Amino acid sequence: MAKISVYIPVLNEEDKIEDALKSVLWADEIVIIDTGCTDNTIAIALKYTNTIIPHTFQGFGKLRNAGIDACSNPWILSIDADERCTPELTQEIKQTLDKATLNDAYWIPRLNWFMGRWIRHSGWYPDYCQPKLFRKDAMRYNDEDIVHEGWKLTGTVGFLKANVIHFSFQDLSHIVKKMDNYALLGAEKLKENGRKGGFFTGLFRGFWSFFRTYILKRGFLDGKAGFIIALFNGIGVFNRYVTRAWKNNGWDQPPKL
Repeated sequence: MAKISVYIPVLNEEDKIEDALKSVLWADEIVIIDTGCTDNTIAIALKYTNTIIPHTFQGFGKLRNAGIDACSNPWILSIDADERCTPELTQEIKQTLDKATLNDAYWIPRLNWFMGRWIRHSGWYPDYCQPKLFRKDAMRYNDEDIVHEGWKLTGTVGFLKANVIHFSFQDLSHIVKKMDNYALLGAEKLKENGRKGGFFTGLFRGFWSFFRTYILKRGFLDGKAGFIIALFNGIGVFNRYVTRAWKNNGWDQPPKL
């Protein structure tokens, strides 16, 4: 089997990182990209790997490229601290890399656990965000992307069947914190794209995001969890556009007396 590296970007993940690391102990190399941990994350990680790479966060595109650059093997598996490589996925990856003919990258379905249930709708399954298994020389992310990072693939892409498990949110406060962070990053991306944001634009796009998630993507079939996902999707989009307008209009500055 071709040798494989796993990289995991972290920021204060002491409650999650150990299970993530245990799920990839089969890999030839584990790389931790430390974006400024102040808790016990790194101390825990050092029990499983000595490869800790400090990285100043300047956007998710640069972060993921730093992970790729730090890996020394020809194949890379990218997972986050709140994800787990299942035994079924481990076996499928090994069988895949043993084949004589390979694609250059592979989509892996991500199964999310939220509010006590597996989410099968709401746009959360199979949740292909980006190829997670790929040749090191075949994938690069867009350095300029602060959030929702784009990527470029040289070669062919295939699909694996086994899931990577994603434990996305611990509670509502975690959702709000992550939503606020993404609103700030998303507002910067709007600026980069020459878009001004705005209250009514955010209101319309936020409502559309809720409708698309809950109705078109059948979030209602996920019960209460589906409603919460759709609601916070809508609020997150609204916050992004209003945050951009807030900065554009200088609403954070008090009037001069």
